Amino acid sequence: MYISHEALLLPYEEAMTRQDSSDHKWYNCSAHMVWVGERTRNIDQAHIEYLRGIENPIGIKCGPKMTGDLLIKLISKLNPNQELGKIILIVRMGIDVIKEKLPMLLEAVKYHGSPVIWMIDPMHGNTKSASNGYKTRYFSDVYNEVIQFLDILKASKVHPGGIHLEMTGQDVTECTGGLQEINANDIPHKYQTLCDPRLNRMQSLELAYLFGKNWQ
Repeated sequence: MYISHEALLLPYEEAMTRQDSSDHKWYNCSAHMVWVGERTRNIDQAHIEYLRGIENPIGIKCGPKMTGDLLIKLISKLNPNQELGKIILIVRMGIDVIKEKLPMLLEAVKYHGSPVIWMIDPMHGNTKSASNGYKTRYFSDVYNEVIQFLDILKASKVHPGGIHLEMTGQDVTECTGGLQEINANDIPHKYQTLCDPRLNRMQSLELAYLFGKNWQ
């Protein structure tokens, strides 16, 4: 099992950082991979300064506000030696803007020649309020952003590196849609999240199947 989380709370991350006795390099021992979020990826601030000092693979969340110029600066700072597998770009645009924004980032990275892995987070850009006020995500939005991501990468001859989901193995009713046809009236029945709405077990399997099928 591999573990990954957002490097958000720096006192925690710093407390879990160790220097390896064999190569004398620094590693975050709380996870195999950590990522920097949309709100903490300022180029000259503490989170990026911390991340550039560790050897772990680093994810960069790429939302609607990400520009090609900023992305190249972040990649260059976090991976100056252009190490393969070091940088994972996690796209979280939202269904409404991915078609407009993602091609520009792909072009910037291709022009720069940076070795990166492209992943899709179809959850964070697609959070909505249901008619009854619950925070939710529509399975159709999540799925359609995945499809647009795959289509855009195919057009650029870039291979997708994976999918980043908020999910649970429990039979919750936090996201609507899917083969179970969960609707707004179903949401309160098993709304258990303490933060954001998650795909349930069946929705997660359905999306994983569709992701693989559409990349064949």
